[in-house]
Amino acid sequence: MTEAAVPAEPTASGPLPALYLGHGAPPLLDDPRWMGELAGWAAGLPKPKQILMVSAHWQTAPMAIGTTTTVPLVYDFYGFPRHYYELQYRAPGAPELAADVKALMADNEQVIDRPGRGLDHGAWVPLMAMYPDADIPVLQVSMPDLDPEHLFEIGRRLAPLRDEGTLIVGSGFMTHGLPFIGEYWDGRPGAPAWSRDFDSWAAEALDSGDIDTLFAFREKAPGMPYAHPTVEHFAPLFVTLGAAAKPDDTPKTAIEGFFLGLSKRSFEAR
Repeated sequence: MTEAAVPAEPTASGPLPALYLGHGAPPLLDDPRWMGELAGWAAGLPKPKQILMVSAHWQTAPMAIGTTTTVPLVYDFYGFPRHYYELQYRAPGAPELAADVKALMADNEQVIDRPGRGLDHGAWVPLMAMYPDADIPVLQVSMPDLDPEHLFEIGRRLAPLRDEGTLIVGSGFMTHGLPFIGEYWDGRPGAPAWSRDFDSWAAEALDSGDIDTLFAFREKAPGMPYAHPTVEHFAPLFVTLGAAAKPDDTPKTAIEGFFLGLSKRSFEAR
């Protein structure tokens, strides 16, 4: 495990960006290159006052807010070495942020409390890489559904939090065709065509600010449904874009490339 760089201190340069990142599985923590990329990304950002996580691994209707006191971890993975189930990330909770999230939602957007629900690996794995000191309050909220336009609207309502020093993070994976990457588990370099094609398509749509095309990814994206046989790992991207001040502006790519044949493409939107 590499030692992460120290994040920069907050500045008065404007609101924090909203991030979309690929979170990988716990073995990401043993990958020096990926750990370094995430740590370097965090080091180039102002240090957040608090972090709001939206992970591919928590979907529940209505929208739910996780624990706001001590923040336990959810070990929502199977078949890995024992030490991954002993990892800790003792970040403080963010009760004031929870109240702000509720206040920003539409009147018809029910939000419930799930005080026993900690951070799943889609949240704590990248946080361990980016903010290893665990000294920033963290709150995780669920995705109430996987509808791109609804998630975009949720992100739009959360956007004012960026002005208050909140880092909004959508955590997923740009491609996530796990059933179709068998040959890459053994370290084969590169990526299958469906993963490369989807990644290129998404990069082009993001660069051109074509939100409507991204909304229609199920029908328009090459590589489907292999790139996303289920779509929960792409869905947090829409919260990120909604939270951007100008979602149709070109986001800044922070990480690209492939891991086990899957696209790591990650970006920040302002």
